[in-house]
Amino acid sequence: MINRLRPKLAVVPGATLFLQAVQDVRLGGRISTAQYQFTLQSDNLEELNTWAPRLVRAMREMPELRDVNSDQQNRGLEVPVTIDRQTAARLGVSTRAIDETLYSAFGQRQVSTMYTALNQYHVVMELEPQYWERPDALANIYVRSTNGQTVPLTSVTKFRTGTGPIQVNHQGLFPSVTVFFNLGPNVALGDAVRAIDVAQQKMGFPSNISGKFTGTAQAFQAALANQPLLILAALITVYIVLGVLYESLIHPFTILSTLPSAGVGALLALLVCGMDLSVIAMIGIILLIGIVKKNAIMVIDVALDLERNHGLAPRDAVHRACLQRFRPILMTTMAALLGALPLALGTGTGAELRRPLGITVVGGLLLSQLLTLYTTPVIYLYMERFRMAVGRVGARTRAALGLRPAPHGGA
Repeated sequence: MINRLRPKLAVVPGATLFLQAVQDVRLGGRISTAQYQFTLQSDNLEELNTWAPRLVRAMREMPELRDVNSDQQNRGLEVPVTIDRQTAARLGVSTRAIDETLYSAFGQRQVSTMYTALNQYHVVMELEPQYWERPDALANIYVRSTNGQTVPLTSVTKFRTGTGPIQVNHQGLFPSVTVFFNLGPNVALGDAVRAIDVAQQKMGFPSNISGKFTGTAQAFQAALANQPLLILAALITVYIVLGVLYESLIHPFTILSTLPSAGVGALLALLVCGMDLSVIAMIGIILLIGIVKKNAIMVIDVALDLERNHGLAPRDAVHRACLQRFRPILMTTMAALLGALPLALGTGTGAELRRPLGITVVGGLLLSQLLTLYTTPVIYLYMERFRMAVGRVGARTRAALGLRPAPHGGA
């Protein structure tokens, strides 16, 4: 909707319009005109006001970004007044008298309060609007000297028109300028972050100016930095639980070997549907870790029981386990797949948020179901051969050292 409105509203003369999708949960306390933020900080306000517009111009030239603007407001009209102290001292005009006169003329000084039976009214002294609408009104201001004479303000001061900041924003006690931006069509936030980082490095900011992403973009960077560690911790936890369950250090790898096919299937499904690897899609991939490995668990559980308790060879044990567990595997997979199908095909309000979750689950289940029925028995046999080889090497080592043999299942 924003992409349809933007070209129609861009031709309105004299107005600059910024559009953004309203979020139920906003990250970052700064009110913005776009969804993402990049903040520059410095201890030197002049350098910050010089470099911030350059960054804004550079970001507006990036094809990945839209609606680039900033909260910098340094174009306010001002009239700096410089006191000629030597002339003022010679004419008997003190700096305090000049300050008081200017404050009485333009500062809305409260000089009295009028009380009535039901209310009170503050009396404010100031010049009439016709005398302060233009900077040359300062030429009509007079200051009283110490000897009681009136001296024109232009005799003891110099003034010129210029521009200055209307407000100075701060973040972390330092002056800051925040640049707001939206993403272009079919542009991922990660691509925009990399483009801004490259532009910042090419511009060569001074050492006392630092830039960082804030708000939603900062949360994206934090989540991206911790994501590999979280997935690794989940895999380690699954491995420990499976190792304790099957009393083996080898076969948990057999069960975990089903996860790559699920991840590839989820990525292929997103690619076919033209979707990005968003946070919701990552949640779907994490769900696949728990859903997909149950195929291998059902096969390995029966195969180990047949091998250990019924004396079957590894090949015969895994073959019989696949035959016995084929129907339960299909039933559980179809139940999970059909449960995620409404998310993948759903329409209506909020469907665009749920669709990546359903698509990743459906794609991962389809590909993993096709591959794991063939790969799990093969990996099981290779792991059994590896376990037996390690056991033979360990037995020869113990025999050479005169130690007692290890119990069954030690590998």
